Order: sequence, then C-alpha cells, then structure tokens
Amino acid sequence: MVARSAAVLLLLVTFSEGAKILGVLPMVATSHFNIGAGIMKALANAGHEVTVISPYSLKNPPKNYREILLTGLIEEAEKGVEQNFFNFKSSGGFIAPMFMLNMLYETFSELVCKSVLKHPNVVNLLESDEQFDVVFVESFITESLYGFAQHFDAPLIAYSTFGSCMWTNDLVGSPAPPSHVAHFLLSYTDKMTFWQRFHNTAMTILDRLYYELRYLPNQRRMYEAGFPNAKLTFEQQMKNVSLVFLNQHFSLSSPRPYPPNVIEAGGVQIEDGKPLPQELQKYLDEAKDGVVYFCMGSNIKSKYFPEAKRNAFLKVFSKLKQRVLWKFEDESMPNQPSNLMIKAWMPQNDILAHPNVKLFITHGGLLGSTEALYHGKPMVGIPIFGDQPMNVEKAVRSGYAVLLDYDDITEETVEKAIGTVLNNPAYARNAKLVSERFRDKPLTPKETVVFWTEYIIRHRGALHLRSAALDLSLFQYQLLDVYAVMFVILLVVAAGNVYIVKRSLQKIFKRKSSVDRRKKRS
Repeated sequence: MVARSAAVLLLLVTFSEGAKILGVLPMVATSHFNIGAGIMKALANAGHEVTVISPYSLKNPPKNYREILLTGLIEEAEKGVEQNFFNFKSSGGFIAPMFMLNMLYETFSELVCKSVLKHPNVVNLLESDEQFDVVFVESFITESLYGFAQHFDAPLIAYSTFGSCMWTNDLVGSPAPPSHVAHFLLSYTDKMTFWQRFHNTAMTILDRLYYELRYLPNQRRMYEAGFPNAKLTFEQQMKNVSLVFLNQHFSLSSPRPYPPNVIEAGGVQIEDGKPLPQELQKYLDEAKDGVVYFCMGSNIKSKYFPEAKRNAFLKVFSKLKQRVLWKFEDESMPNQPSNLMIKAWMPQNDILAHPNVKLFITHGGLLGSTEALYHGKPMVGIPIFGDQPMNVEKAVRSGYAVLLDYDDITEETVEKAIGTVLNNPAYARNAKLVSERFRDKPLTPKETVVFWTEYIIRHRGALHLRSAALDLSLFQYQLLDVYAVMFVILLVVAAGNVYIVKRSLQKIFKRKSSVDRRKKRS
C-alpha cells in the first residue's frame, strides 16, 4: 500500500510546473458536465492550470480552476425544446433512433456549437494572447469545436461521456465491426442474434450515410467560420486527435478493439461517499430494512410521469418494508406513503455509497449506472432513449438488474420488478462482483486521466500512438481494392482452367471419334 501511494504521489508531481489546459465542456446537460468537470478537477488537483468553457459553474472549484461561463446557453437550449423526455421513449426499429439522431445532428448540435463560437466570453478568449499546452473537447456532436486546438496550436484530447461510438472511433481509427459492436441507440450487447446483427448493421450504415453526407458538411462550415486561420482543414483536424478518453470500462460493458490512444476512464466523476445532509443521513441510518433509491437522472424528470404510472409506484412503495427516496421535482406530490421521502435534488453518489441502500431504480444513464456499480448496488432499469436501453440490457444480461419497460408500468409490473431484485440475493451479489472488477485496476480513473494527459504533453501530442488506419481510404481500409484484384485473378484463373478443360475435352472427343470411325471401316 505504501509503495502504491508513493507511486501515485510521484505520478501526480510529474511536472515541477503545471501545464496550461483548456477544457471545452459545451453540452447543456449536467450529467455531461459532471464527467468533463471530473476530468478537469483531477488535472487541477494535480497542479495544472485549468480553464473551462461551460454553461455550468463548478461548486467549490480548486484555486487553479478558471471558468469561462457560457451565460444564457442553458436558457437558449431550453427554448422550444420538449421538457417531457418521456415523449422521446425509444420503441426500437429504425424510426425512433433516427429521430433521435436527427434531433441531435440538426438541432442541438448547431445550437450548441454556434452559441459557443459566438459567445462574447469565448470570443474574448480567442482574441487574447493566451496559450495552452493541451485542449480538451467533449466528443458529442461537437466536431467543429475541435478547432480550438488549431487556434491555440495545441494537441487535442477528446472525451466521450458515454463510451465509444462512430464519433470517437473515427477520430483514432478504432475498428467497430457491427457483428459484435452494437450501435449506441440500440438495446443490443456484444452478443447478437442474426436479426439483431442485421438490424445493427443496417442502423450503422444509415447513421454513417447521414453523418457523412449531411451532418459533417454543416460542422465543416462552422469550423471554417469559427477558426478562419486554422492551419489544418476540418478533415485534417478530425484525424489529428492525440487521445480519446472514454467514460467506460470493460467490466461494465464489453471488450472492444481499441488503438493505444483510446483510454477507458469510466467513473472519473465518482468520489468516495461523503456525509449526507443531516435529514437524509438520519433517514438512511435509521432504515433497518434498507432503502430504495429512485432517480431518473437530470434530464428526465419524474414529475412528468403520467398519473397512472406515478400512482403505480406509490402503491407499491406503500407495501414495502424498506424506506424509499425518490428524486421528484414537485415536492408537493399528493398521496405520499409514510415510508417515502421526496426531494427535487439529492446527492446521488453519496446516497448510493450508503450501506443501507439496497436497490437503485434508474433510467439507465451511464453516469448513474457507473456510480451504482462502483458502490455495488443492484438496479431496476427504466430506459427511455439514447444509450439507456443498451446500458440496461447489459445490466440485465450481467445479472444485476431487471428491466421495467416504461410502456408497461403498472402496479403489478412495478411490484414484480422491485420484488425480484430485493428478494433474490443473486442480484446484489452480482452487483458486488462487477464492482470488484471495476475497482480492480492499477490506477483510479482520476490517476489515469492525469497520467495520459501528462503523457500527451510530454511527448508533444504523442504522434507515435496514431493508427495508420487514419491514412487509408474506405476502399483501402476495407481491403476492397485487394479483394477486387483477387477477384479478377480468380476470374482469369477460372477462365484459363475452363479453356484448358474445354480444349482437353475437345481432344478426347476428337480421338474417340477417330477410333470409332476406324472400327466402322474394319
């Protein structure tokens, strides 16, 4: 333990002088911000000067953590946007996922990227003479913002808040065969049936066509407008990413084929459990039969549950011997049973760390799911959209969660789902097993982020990590040119063989005819 602590200390003081780091955390979603802020805090605590562009402000930031706030962006994003995210419930197939992609590609991406590039606080930064040693940008429909690295002539590190997908794979040449790598909007794992592989492949092709033909040209225009003096073109910058951090870990998802400049740092936002506010601490400490914690995340608000579904939960909760905590945005909710406490906001990680929490009811977002597994808590998953169906399906297959379909929420289905997890100790055992695997690593996620960021700075972008796949065209990468030549060779060989066989047969028949004629004469 002493040796490991010394190694970590040495790791964190690699530089006698801290580097200057710019983090672009543009997304209007607190879950996305929490991941990016976790990375930036780790770097600031390691002694680096961190500047963060974001619509959110960090509570109690380190002294060397500077904020450039995107004031007004949250309000602008909420204008005209559907607040009831239950209306985005994915029904599978192609229509719902493509609708989600269209909303991200056509609406949200342009709003966020344009707002960032035109914001006066960002313009002031771009017009200053500041320099940075490395630039971080969230990889989530934000390709035009990679130009910050060009503007400041610094290596670019991208990070993904939900794991790998086409957006990150393309940056580093990471292979992602649809035979076992599921599209993030589909509820499939790495083991698929024939028809699931068919669906997954078709969805991957449709997304690729949309991405290449419609979405990227728009990002290129914003890149060129925002960074007119960039030395690299948009396409060149897309292939000039030094490193990608993923909010993922193989113990929670599945093994993937990554090049060396893709680093899994899932759980970077997680802290050890801290003491809760007095009222919550007392409520959990005195729960002799345990606690059920219910939270649908930061974007999906429980207050929008239809009345019938909300009442189904309330009726089931009233029958439980456990206490229930429900993040519910309307604290005046009627018909609350005596064993229920509701609050508009709760410190989720600290609640999940409490030993009396026996079950987590969740939408299946990667942030909350990772926190729950870090603390070894089984789940009931109610996925709505995005990567949530995939996350819940993986949890179900791994034996630490039960799926509760939103469209099928009734008193009976809620009671069955909750009772299955609470009454079968295998779910808690499997959650603790996955937690042990997740924690069993040489460096914590924060230490991993610090080490690899400093590695990129030390080695000036670390071009030696770059995959040669980025220099190949589609035909070359898929070996279509090689297969074409092989096919021509096979045709030539086959044609030659046919010709030889034909000539041989002709000679055989010719000799046979000559013999037959001689026999007739004799």
